[in-house]
Order: sequence, then C-alpha cells, then structure tokens
Amino acid sequence: MASIHVFLAECFCNKLILGEWVQVNIDSDQCRQAPAELIFLQDFPVNQPVAVLLLAHGAGAPMDSPFMGAISQRLAASGVGVLRFEFPYMAARRADGVRRPPNPQAALLDCWRQAYRHARQRYAGPLAIGGKSMGGRMASLLADELGAAALICLGYPFYAAGKPDKPRVAHLAELHTPTLIVQGERDALGNRQAVEAYPLSPAIRLHWLATADHDLKPLQRSGFTHEQYLQQTADSVARFLREGC
Repeated sequence: MASIHVFLAECFCNKLILGEWVQVNIDSDQCRQAPAELIFLQDFPVNQPVAVLLLAHGAGAPMDSPFMGAISQRLAASGVGVLRFEFPYMAARRADGVRRPPNPQAALLDCWRQAYRHARQRYAGPLAIGGKSMGGRMASLLADELGAAALICLGYPFYAAGKPDKPRVAHLAELHTPTLIVQGERDALGNRQAVEAYPLSPAIRLHWLATADHDLKPLQRSGFTHEQYLQQTADSVARFLREGC
C-alpha cells in the first residue's frame, strides 16, 4: 500500500480537542497531521461512547464529504464514537486532486485490516466496523474475520446499477457478525423489492427508509427530509450498538 498520512481530530460533539501535531488542511480547524500510513478523522461524544464505529467512505466521495460529516456528527451526539478513514486512492486524490477509481478489492481489504488494527490498539471497548456503500461492502467481507462487535452499512450496494439479477450477496448469507443495514427503499443499488428476495443471514437487520435513495434522501412525498432521515439513521445505529455491544 502506498505510504500516506494520518489525520486525527477528536470531536466531542461540537468541541474539538486536538493533539500536538502539525496542522494540515482537510479542514484547517479540525485536523492535525502525524506520520503514519492512514488518514483518520474522529468524532466522539462528551461521555464514554457506547461503542466506537470505524467508518469507511463510499467509492466516489471522501471521508469528509457532507454525508460522512453529517452522519458522524449525529452519531457522536447519539453516544457513538466514530473514527473515519480513507482508502489509498482517495488519499492520493486529496494530495494531488486527480480523480482515480477505487483500488483493487485486495488493496481495499488490506487497508481495512490496517485501519482496524490501529483502532483496536487505540480503543479497548466495543469496536464496530462499517461504511457508506462500497466502504460498508468491504467491511462486510471482513467483519467475521476481524471479530468486529457489529457491522453497520449505510446504503449497501447489493448489486451494480441496473443489475439486480446479479447480486453480490453470497457472503451475506453466511455472515455471523450482528449487522444493521440502513437502506433506502428506492436505492438504485439495492431497492426493497430486490433485496427482500435475497437469502440473507439471520444476523442481518434491515432498517428501511421510505422512498429514500442510495444517499438516504427521501422523495418529498414521504413527509421526511434528508436531515430527518440522517437523524433516524444515527438513532437506529446507536440503539443497535447499545443492544448488541
């Protein structure tokens, strides 16, 4: 894996407590740099977290995208510590501005293992893993191997766009890790009608959001806003982790 850097910020709700690292610019008032091989951003509640969630980004947006920031802040306010990280291709984009496709699956999984080792060394309590879209899918491939306390997937890519007849779910039928998937009913990568026909492990719980898309955004006729669905998602994840961890 290409050598990159670590960014760490400890966010207690809206209050940032920063270590003595050289300042860098993911967001200049939130991040500091330390020499290592991963990129992290951290959001924590005021009190002891019920669990720590190691959260990976999706294929097209970085760890500090509006979605990742909004859900992490809501999770922290709900009592869950969140540690976000970036895959090598996204870290390289941050460095030079050049858009790249995701790394091969083997490299993504190796990055996940490295991130988990880092988090496990840093946090002694329950450690869950998960992510948005691709990040969650990669986590699902390793959840049992890593012995994660739980798996959290936000907008799971059950199939490639337009290919519900070719699902990528074989491993989900055998999954043992307690899992929560928050999914929009009209997700183009896993709508409710298609997903409910797949054989999934009894360890998996699905939380459906009416009329929501892959980013958990609802249609106006649902009566809900995107912000309400993000809060509902955070509440559901926090409740799941409290019950299972």
